[in-house]
Parts: sequence; C-alpha cells; structure tokens
Amino acid sequence: MENSILEELKGSVARGDVSRFIAMMFEFAVSKQASDIHIEPLSTVVIVRLRMDGILQKILEYPLTMHSGVVSKLKIMSNLKIDEQRIPQDGRINMRVKSGELDLRISSYPTINGEKIVIRILDKNKKLPSLEELGIEGSNKEVLLQALNNPIGILLTTGPTGSGKTTTLYTCLQRLNKEGVNIVTIEDPIEMKLDGLNQSQVMPQIGYTFASGFRSILRQDPDIIMVGEIRDQETLDVAIEAALTGHLVLSTLHTNSAAQTITRMIDMGEKSFLIGATVNAIIAQRLVRKVCPYCKKPYTPTVEMFEEIKKTLSDVSKKELYARLPEDMITHVQLYKGEGCEKCEGTGYKGRIGLYEILVLDKDTKRMVLENKPADDIEKVAIRNGMISLKADGIIKAIGGKTTIEEVYRVIKGK
Repeated sequence: MENSILEELKGSVARGDVSRFIAMMFEFAVSKQASDIHIEPLSTVVIVRLRMDGILQKILEYPLTMHSGVVSKLKIMSNLKIDEQRIPQDGRINMRVKSGELDLRISSYPTINGEKIVIRILDKNKKLPSLEELGIEGSNKEVLLQALNNPIGILLTTGPTGSGKTTTLYTCLQRLNKEGVNIVTIEDPIEMKLDGLNQSQVMPQIGYTFASGFRSILRQDPDIIMVGEIRDQETLDVAIEAALTGHLVLSTLHTNSAAQTITRMIDMGEKSFLIGATVNAIIAQRLVRKVCPYCKKPYTPTVEMFEEIKKTLSDVSKKELYARLPEDMITHVQLYKGEGCEKCEGTGYKGRIGLYEILVLDKDTKRMVLENKPADDIEKVAIRNGMISLKADGIIKAIGGKTTIEEVYRVIKGK
C-alpha cells in the first residue's frame, strides 16, 4: 500500500497536480508514521523529507516551478496570509485521510530560495502507549507509580524537544483518569484529546498564557493539573502554590537530566525549601530507535565496550538487572544490530522506545537541595540510592535487544 501511495505521489508531481500532491503527501506520511514533513526549497529543486523514528529521510523532490502552488495551497488550508512571504507564519489544518482524522501544525519560514514549510503531524487516531510500551520498566515503573499515587505534589518530565515528554504525561494522565477526580490541563498545543479530561489550549496573542491559565485552573476545583510546560518563574510559582494547597501537578521542563531540573528551578528564582517540599519525582527521558525485529542479529562487544558496560552497570543493583534481563544475558553479554531489510527500509531500525531516569526526592536528595548542592552531586547520591541513570537504562535495553549501543550513545551524548 505504501508503494502505491508513493507512486501516486510521484505521479502528481509529474502532472503538476498540487492538490493531489498535498493529499498523497499526508497519506504517505501517516502510512510511514512520520512525525513531521519538511518541504525545503533549494537553489534548483524542492525536496520533501519525513522525520521517521526521529531521523529525517528524503522521499522525493519536485521542481521549483511547482513550489509557489504548494505553498499557496497549504496557506489557504491553514488560514495563513498568501501574500505574506517575508515573515514566518504558523497555522493549523484539521483534515481527514483514509486512516482517520489528522491535526496538522503548519510553519512557514522565509529562506533565500523561497518559503520552507514544516508540518507537524498529530494523528488523533494514534493509540496512547502503556508505561511498558513507552519503555518504563523495573524500578522506574515502581517509583513512577508511587509518585502518581501521591495525591499532592509535583511530577516533572524533562528532556530535549521531541523526546516524548508530552506522551509520557498523557500516559500518566490516562492512569489517573477516573470518575472521582477532576483533571484540568492547559497545553500548547493539545496533542491528543482524552475523554474525561478538561483540556484547554493557550492563546498568547490574547494574553491567555500558561501562567494566567494555570491561575484560572485553580478556581475550577481541580484534583490533578497538567501544564504543558513551565517556561517562566510565574508559572513555576503557581505550580508550587498548587502543590502546597493539595493538588497533584504534572508538567515539563527543558533540562538535560533529572538532577539538573532542580538547579534549573533554583536558577528560575524558586526557593530550594519549596522545591524539596513539593517535588515528588523528576523524569528525564530520551527516545532511541528500536532494532528492527526482522533483521536483528547478535554480536559480541569489544573488550573496551564490555568494560564500559560493566562500569556503567556496576551502579545498578543485581535485583534490578535480574528483574529486567534473563540471567544468561547478564553473564554472557551480547549486543544487537539490524542488518537492514525491506521491513525497515535498510536502516536496521523500526519504531522508537524511551530511555528513562527517575529521580525521587528522598530525605538525602531533599537535604542536598536545601544545601544548594550541584546537580552532579545530587545525581551521584540519587544513583547510590537506587536511581537508574539514562545511560544505564539504555545499556540494559541494548543488552536486551531493544536498541543498539550506538543509539544509546547518540542520544545521551556523554552523560
């Protein structure tokens, strides 16, 4: 089916049929489970790339003479100004394709070769994954469930853009979504509509921001509040206030590790004793590509790699290792790689899974927060008390054949 859609897509380019090209482009992107479409004008041609499993891949190109028609059509569909090509614009399209309903976020950006278009695809029919499907396993799952069972406090997710933070929050909210609780969210954008939640989207152009919306939520008699992102001290202050007055707050921050989230909050102006009193847990995460199950092959790591693995896993308890890996995988370490096949289009990867570290603020880490200790010191104590680092979680998944060691090191970048 994918090949037939691609052939129809190429045929629409040959005919110069802009409307059919756009329709087939969306169909093909959804069939490939792409998260974004990039339409990029170069000096002689326009290329179309899809972000699949976090990596951009070129699918086709079309002549520059067709580009103005494509841009104009997309602008009309998303209610953007057709005659404005000097400044970036953002819009939105709701449309239906064969697979179901799509919510598309359109961003235009002026370049020297013409306007570049990036389209974020939010598939409304996409099934929300479970904690296990996300990659939250072993003690990580245990401590996260404990944090979710706490009716008050703050649970934060952190990581770079595109690391799956919002999906993790949605999965948590799905577990909390029961008849007896009032869950209210403020998001930018609403990436998935969930029955039972009161979801709202910010509109900064009219002054409806995360901070102002958050204060309004507190007058809605909420039990659980989800704020899409804590971007400033005002929003952070309201989150602290909400937790202190008996609410469970879920949100995201942009930092590189769980421990660095604490120092980031202090840098934003929050008092350390309030952080220690309200934050239940902090999740740091990354997304890695999964090894293709159809062409996956084991291999023995080099001596240097084995020593690196051994050093990293020395911080992980035997109980954790044996809970997550069969004994023979621990005693005879092998790694895996995909050789490349038709199913994975020669990449050796198919799908993605998360790497997680979850910092629980216990009495030791709370004391360090109060003493304003550096993030590295807090992280060391947390690992000593049982936290699984991103690197360790990734290596355990690599030994278990879920990803490759190269993917782990690609996303953790020296951690």
